Amino acid sequence: MRKGWTTGACAAGAAVAALEALRTGGFPGSVTVHLPRGETPEFSLSHRELTEGTAAAGIIKDAGDDPDITHGAEIIAMVEPGPAESGVTFRAGPGVGTVTLPGLPLDVGEPAINPGPRRIIVDNLQAASRRLGGGADLVVTISIPGGEALAEKTMNGRLGIRGGLSVLGTTGVVIPYSCASWIHSIHRGIDVARANGLSHIAAATGSTSEAAVQQYYDLPETALIDMGDFAGGLLKYLRSHPVDRLTIAGGFAKLTKLAQGNMDLHSSRSRVDFTDLADRLADLGADAATGEKARRANTAMEVLETAQAVSLPLGDRIAAGAREVALAALSGGTELEVMVFDRQGGRVGHAG
Repeated sequence: MRKGWTTGACAAGAAVAALEALRTGGFPGSVTVHLPRGETPEFSLSHRELTEGTAAAGIIKDAGDDPDITHGAEIIAMVEPGPAESGVTFRAGPGVGTVTLPGLPLDVGEPAINPGPRRIIVDNLQAASRRLGGGADLVVTISIPGGEALAEKTMNGRLGIRGGLSVLGTTGVVIPYSCASWIHSIHRGIDVARANGLSHIAAATGSTSEAAVQQYYDLPETALIDMGDFAGGLLKYLRSHPVDRLTIAGGFAKLTKLAQGNMDLHSSRSRVDFTDLADRLADLGADAATGEKARRANTAMEVLETAQAVSLPLGDRIAAGAREVALAALSGGTELEVMVFDRQGGRVGHAG
């Protein structure tokens, strides 16, 4: 799979190109940036604008083979001189969000340009300043045309980032189909909930279970964590950043995997063990024919329907198993319940 470059790496390249135009009066044909792990990507420019006292350059983001929401977006950096001894300061242009809630690694009111990308941008601007002459007291404004609409497809609203996207990327490199971005969002969601004094959060595997648990408890949006398949990413972070109360909500198949000890619930990385489901049914009093039907089932939901047909509380048994696994990962300190929902959002299992 082909690697790509983060929004932060593109912003650094655009900023360096803009600085060169500001200092020399002309834009380079392409620009190379240096990343923390030694990579040196070369970018061509999609946008050039030079005015009195400012310069702006743009780069089209190539995320490689990763299904990144910002793949193909244009990242524009405008550079202008800043006050003496101010260093590099950042502003949010159109399409880049602003932090409005505590709990993120940026102060409220700051542009949503994360510390990692800021370091990459600053390091490359300082190096370019040494090469081109002049100081590095600069104001850098990052814009992403269309970023506000793209941000609606992300978790930014829930994290209190308003007005657009975040500029992300600690290493500058996008690894195809990396889990890192999602897990990062889970961690930041927990941070925001804790910083805002929320004692009860709910982590859901999908939109149906999230809507169901939100309706059940009338939780604020900042209390909802889009866990997806990353139960391990959630639970390991909560071990060191605990909350008083956690509700895990999910579909029967996903939570069956958790009950069977899997921390990654993605279909390509863990599978439902149908023999285990048959054994759990037997523990509930199922006859041999029901157990055999469970063993030969094609889907977990088929097993649940088989159990419901004979009035066996398999959903509750799975909820209890998932809760036991999750409690072991949390190692105490958090009150935990598990809620299992069907595809229509009906609760079919509960424990805790």
